[in-house]
Amino acid sequence: MPPIRILIVDDSALIRRVLAEVLAADPGIVVAGAVGSGRLALTAIPQLKPDLVTLDVEMPEMDGIQTLVEIRKIDSRVPVIMFSTLTGPGAAATLEALARGASDYATKPSNAGSPEKARIQVREELIPKIKALCGTRDKRRVITPVIAYVPPVQHPPTRIDLVAIATSTGGPNVLGELMPQFPRDFPVPVVIVQHMPAMFTKLLAARLNALSQLQVQEGQAGQALEKGQVWIAPGDFHMTVSRQGTKSVLGLNHDPHENSCRPAADVLFRSVARCFKENVLAVVLTGMGSDGTLGSAEIRKAGGAVIVQDEASSVVWGMPGSVVAAKLADRVCPLNAVVPEILRRVSFHRGVASAAHS
Repeated sequence: MPPIRILIVDDSALIRRVLAEVLAADPGIVVAGAVGSGRLALTAIPQLKPDLVTLDVEMPEMDGIQTLVEIRKIDSRVPVIMFSTLTGPGAAATLEALARGASDYATKPSNAGSPEKARIQVREELIPKIKALCGTRDKRRVITPVIAYVPPVQHPPTRIDLVAIATSTGGPNVLGELMPQFPRDFPVPVVIVQHMPAMFTKLLAARLNALSQLQVQEGQAGQALEKGQVWIAPGDFHMTVSRQGTKSVLGLNHDPHENSCRPAADVLFRSVARCFKENVLAVVLTGMGSDGTLGSAEIRKAGGAVIVQDEASSVVWGMPGSVVAAKLADRVCPLNAVVPEILRRVSFHRGVASAAHS
């Protein structure tokens, strides 16, 4: 298999050098070129034909978003990973870039005084994303946790009182496409894990809230779940659901990372399985890795159902593919069928009880 050819675009010579050294050290990657501006990138792409572009968000003259828009005019398919800072403007620009066609993002090392830490961060965060996004090589190699087979529940469909969604790579765009499809009178609460840093999840919630007829917010500890509300797990916090009397409430914690993630879908899924038992529907969307698989097994054991996004419409079929490989998916849906399937399942037995048990 030929190595992955990368074009680095960053106005900082230091960042270009660090990226080039780290990426070139991986035997599966070749740095095809490194340029310091968006205009040079637009010239280099047709010449170098990279498999993937890393693109600085904040550049003078032509910033990352402007460059991305022009890249998409000359190549609509090459994966682009935005390279951004963990600042408010950097996070906002990154979300805008994702909405305009970027494939994923990685955060720039925050400790410029420690070159080795910077290299470790780049190696651990950027390289897995590059390998997951390039071609289908990683889509076919889905790593699934070893779990016992959990057969589907054979009784008629039960009432759905909560929808729990998990996603990662490609998730912001997918959520942006799905959330506007939910009707204003959607009768149950929705909880979401999207793998992102804290500042990013807050901005994502605001963006989705502007697109949706439902109220979308970042998760808050102690918040009671109500129908028609959508809660996104804050970056760097696991989000859980528990029962307090007749209410179901959100919890946040700093427990250790799971699947190298915090928030982790497995943590949320385990909690909703305990809290809602058979009355929960899990939805696993595009994303790298296997987060959500072990939690899906707990939901199935409790009698709930699991649907996943199909491979063809996923940016990376890691998370949903892992659920399918573990034989935990009740249905595999193309993206345009995900919300109709949710609505179909939620419509069963409506009116029998309050959506949030309140």
